[in-house]
Amino acid sequence: MDETLLRSLTPSVLGILVRRGIDFAAAEDAMQDALVEAVRVWPADPPRDPKGWLTTVAWRRFLDAARSDAARRRREDLVEEEPAPGAAPTVDDTLQLYFLCAHPSLTPSSAVALTLRAVGGLTTRQIAHAYLVPEATMAQRISRAKRTVSGLRFDRPGDVATVLRVLYLVFNEGYSGDLDLAAEAIRLTRQLAASIDHPEVAGLLALMLLHHARRAARTAPDGSLVPLAEQDRSRWDTRSIAEGVEILQAALARDQLGEFQAQAAIAALHADAPTAAETDWVQIVEWYDELAHLTDNPVVRLNRAVAVGEADGPRAGLAALATVDDALPRYTAVAAYLHERDGDLAKAARLYTEAAQQATNLAERDHLTRQAARLNSLGRR
Repeated sequence: MDETLLRSLTPSVLGILVRRGIDFAAAEDAMQDALVEAVRVWPADPPRDPKGWLTTVAWRRFLDAARSDAARRRREDLVEEEPAPGAAPTVDDTLQLYFLCAHPSLTPSSAVALTLRAVGGLTTRQIAHAYLVPEATMAQRISRAKRTVSGLRFDRPGDVATVLRVLYLVFNEGYSGDLDLAAEAIRLTRQLAASIDHPEVAGLLALMLLHHARRAARTAPDGSLVPLAEQDRSRWDTRSIAEGVEILQAALARDQLGEFQAQAAIAALHADAPTAAETDWVQIVEWYDELAHLTDNPVVRLNRAVAVGEADGPRAGLAALATVDDALPRYTAVAAYLHERDGDLAKAARLYTEAAQQATNLAERDHLTRQAARLNSLGRR
């Protein structure tokens, strides 16, 4: 059973059903039924036209449900004639599905779940396991999202920026359970890039590839975090880096700079440095300036303070940090790092301890606690 093939066909078949007039919720239910049937039948009897097979089976599942529904008479015009089995239409509705699943009426968490289900072809159980929530909770979230978008039509251009934000949310979830969400986000973004020629789509894909390339070096064998400066760069995926840089260069050449392209440029500069000491921090600060101009995001200003501290010294970094809201997540950790660089080890140790108490995940908390312990140990010598 080729699960990758099934998942890749999901959005196009779902789009065909919706274009035939089925509301989104019913079409998605029929699509899931067809996938279950494919898992049962295909290993022994693989179809010559997988997309056509899924479309036919999903349509029949919808007809079965519609004919038994109390509102059948209101649907008679729609279900009176069943399209003949055969090759599925070649129109690709994947792009519209992305826009529908990232509709502004949905919460970010609902948009992510619906995208993984409708475009990614994942089961509710897989998505629930990835987000470490009960399957029933995720089922309710997806059902509410489907009801929200069921009455919407593909009659207006979608917001690419919203779609990209949803995909980036998926990517940042990383890995949990038996589903690699970072890899899934890259797959979906590749799919989107094949459907739309947009420099920011390319920028997001490049950013994901460049970040993902460092994944193997981010944790030690015991699961502890390894900071970027301490990572074994021989473990970075050079093929993904080369692909990310190539995609980014083509996007930047179009001279339509966006936030994901700017973030990818920063990631590319990190990837290009043979060692941490050879990182071009001056150019990274310049890209953060571009990014701050594009987004006015406080997290960007926080990360810029770190870059300024590397390019111009810790005092300059602390001055840049003073302009950032101190309630921002990771603010205290950045302050601790810059004070350590400036030689104030006692204050840095205290701030690392505070940052550890504020950390939202165990790996980060352990890392910051170890940093505080290291500096306290130095202070006792």
